[in-house]
Amino acid sequence: MLANRETPASALLADADTGLGSGLALLMDELAHGVLVATVEGRLLHANQAARHELARRRVLGSRHNLLQACTSDSVKVLQDALAKAADGKRSLIELGALEGPGLTMAVLPLKTGAAGGLPRAALLFARASVCESLMLCFFARSHGLTATEEHVLGILCQGFSAPQIAAQLEVAVSTVRSHVRSLCAKTRSSGVRELVNRVAVLPPVAPPFWHEAMH
Repeated sequence: MLANRETPASALLADADTGLGSGLALLMDELAHGVLVATVEGRLLHANQAARHELARRRVLGSRHNLLQACTSDSVKVLQDALAKAADGKRSLIELGALEGPGLTMAVLPLKTGAAGGLPRAALLFARASVCESLMLCFFARSHGLTATEEHVLGILCQGFSAPQIAAQLEVAVSTVRSHVRSLCAKTRSSGVRELVNRVAVLPPVAPPFWHEAMH
C-alpha cells in the first residue's frame, strides 16, 4: 500500500457507488475536515473535497487504481491495521507520517452496510489542518463587527501566540495588542482569551472556497 508519487488525482472515484445520497455528498464537500469512505481492503469509494485536496498532494495518503496507499513505509501497517479493526467493528485513532512536514491524525470508523452481505466499509475522518480556518474566522469577525486589525490579531491568538509575541510580529507595542484583545473580548462577550479562542475553535468546520476550485 505504499504510494506511487506519480499517481494522478484523477484516480479518485468522484462518482463511485458509495451509497451516499447526492445531497449528503454535497454537504460533505463543504466540510473543512477530509472524509473518505473505503472498503476495509482499502478500495476508495468516496472522498470529499477536503480529502481529495489532501490525496492530490500525495504527502500522507495517495490513491492508485482506486486503492488507498500510505505514503511512508511506517504508515503502511498503521493504515492496514486500522482498516482491519474497522472490519471487526472497532474504531481507531491513528497518525500517518508524511513525506515532508507534519503527519496527519485521523479517526477510522467502521460503517454499517445497508444490505445483508455487503462489503464492510470504513470512514476515515481527517483532523482539521488548523484550529482556525480563515473562512470561519472571517464569518466570526463579520458577525461580531470586528475590525480588520482585530480579526488579524484574533487569527494570531488562535495560533497560540502571546501578546508580546503578537506585538513583535506586528511591530507594535504590547499595550496596543492588549487593547485589541480587550476590544475583541468586549465585542464577542468573552471573559478572556481562553474563552475567545475556544469559541473560534468550535466553529462549524466549513471548507475554504479554494478547495472547490478545479485541481490540475
